[in-house]
Amino acid sequence: MRARRHRLSEFQIGALVIVLTALFVLLAFTKVNPFSNPYELKAGFRDARNIGVGSPVRIAGVEVGRVSKLEPSGDGAATVTMELRDDALPIHRDVTLKIRPRILLEGNYFVDVRPGTPGAEALDDGSTVPVTQTATSVSLPDVVATLTTDTRTDLQSLLQEYGSKGLANGGAQALNRSIPYFAPAYRRTAITNDALLGTQPNRDLRRLLRGQARTFGALAARPEQLKDLVRDLDSVASALASQDSALAASVPALRDTLRVGYPVLADVDAALPSLRRFSIEALPGVESTAPMLGVAIPWIAQARALVSPQELRGLSADLRRAVPGLVRLNNRLVPLNAQLRALSSCTSSVLVPFAESEIPSIEANNANQQVRRQIFRSFVGLAGESRVQDANSQVFHVQGVIPSNLATGRIEPAAPLDPGTPPVHRPDVPCETQDPPVLAAPGGPAAAYSAVTP
Repeated sequence: MRARRHRLSEFQIGALVIVLTALFVLLAFTKVNPFSNPYELKAGFRDARNIGVGSPVRIAGVEVGRVSKLEPSGDGAATVTMELRDDALPIHRDVTLKIRPRILLEGNYFVDVRPGTPGAEALDDGSTVPVTQTATSVSLPDVVATLTTDTRTDLQSLLQEYGSKGLANGGAQALNRSIPYFAPAYRRTAITNDALLGTQPNRDLRRLLRGQARTFGALAARPEQLKDLVRDLDSVASALASQDSALAASVPALRDTLRVGYPVLADVDAALPSLRRFSIEALPGVESTAPMLGVAIPWIAQARALVSPQELRGLSADLRRAVPGLVRLNNRLVPLNAQLRALSSCTSSVLVPFAESEIPSIEANNANQQVRRQIFRSFVGLAGESRVQDANSQVFHVQGVIPSNLATGRIEPAAPLDPGTPPVHRPDVPCETQDPPVLAAPGGPAAAYSAVTP
C-alpha cells in the first residue's frame, strides 16, 4: 500500500510566500545580512543627540558601516555602537571619531571615522573608544544660540529683507545669470586667500586674526559711533536705491570700464612678482619697526613736552643768548675745519696708503713687509741701542762696513748714485694730491757701490 503524500494547503503556501516576501523586503531595505558577523566598535560622545540608530559611518567619505545601538548616559552624552564592514579594518588605537552633518542646513548626520596611524596597535572587535578621542561638529543652532536676542532679530530681518526684496522682482534670476561668472572669481579669490596666508601661515594668520579682534573690539567699544556708521551706510544705500534707474544704466558702463581695466590689471599682475620680492626684502625692516617705535614713542613724548608752550618760551630765551656765541664760534671754526679737511684728506690719500705699502727686500723672510710693521720693529732696535753706553757718553753705536770687504755679498738699500741731490720737496703742492712715498731702493753686489761715498 502506497504511503499517502503530505501536501501543503493553500493557506500554508500563501502564509509562506508572505513571510518570504517580507523577509526579502526587510533584507533589501535594511541591508542586514543575518549570516554575517560584522566588526563592532563602541565610542563615547559628549553630545550624541544628532545621531540615531541606522546613521551611516564613513571613512574618507566612503560608507563602511551603520550605527547599531545608542546607550544614553545623560545630558546628551551616549555610547554609540557601530557595525563596520571588513573593508573598514584595521581600526587603530589612536582612532578619532566625529559626528558631522551630511548637508549644510543640518539633518542627516553621520559618524566620520579616522582609523589612526598604521604604526599604532589595532583595536579588537568590541573595543570602546574613549570620549577624549571623539568630537561633535558645531551646528547652526549652536551658532545661533550664542547670539543675543537683538542679534537674532537683526538676522531674521536680514533674511526676510533678502528673501522678500533682494531675490524678488528679478533678483533671483539676475543671481542665476551671474553664476557662470563665479568660476574665475572663485579661482582668483583662492589665489588671494592663499597669498593672505603670508610667508609663515602658522604665525601670520594668527597675527591677522589678532589684528581683526583688536579692530572689532575697538568698534564694539564705541557703540554710538558704530550706530552712526550704520545709519550713514543705510542713508547711502537708500540714496542708491532711490536711483535704481540710474544704477541700471550704470551697469553697462561698469562692464565697459572693466573691459578697459583688464589690461591695466594685467600690468599690475605682471608687477606683482617685483612687489613680492620688495615685500620680502622689506619684511625684516617692518618687523623691526615695532621695537623701534617702542623706543621712539617715549622720546617723542618727551620731545613733545619739550616743545610745549610752557617749555618752549624758556628754551627760546636760552637759545637767544647762546645763538650769537655759536655763530661766532662757527665763523672762527671755518679756517680750522679747512685745515682739518686737508689733514684728513692727506691721511686717507697719502699717509694710510704709505703705511700699508710693502717694502721689497732681497733678505730672506723679510720681503714685502708693510711699512707700519717695520717702523714699530725699528723702535725695538732703538730701545736696545739706548742701553749701550761707554765712558764718554750715552750714544748710539753704529758699526760701519767697508764695501770692499763685502765683495762677495750684497747690500740694500744701495747708496744713491748722486748723494748730493736731495729728494724733490714741493711745499707748494697740497699733501692730498701728492704721491705716497716709496721706500723701494735698489740693491746689489757690494762691489758695485764701493766707489760711492756718502
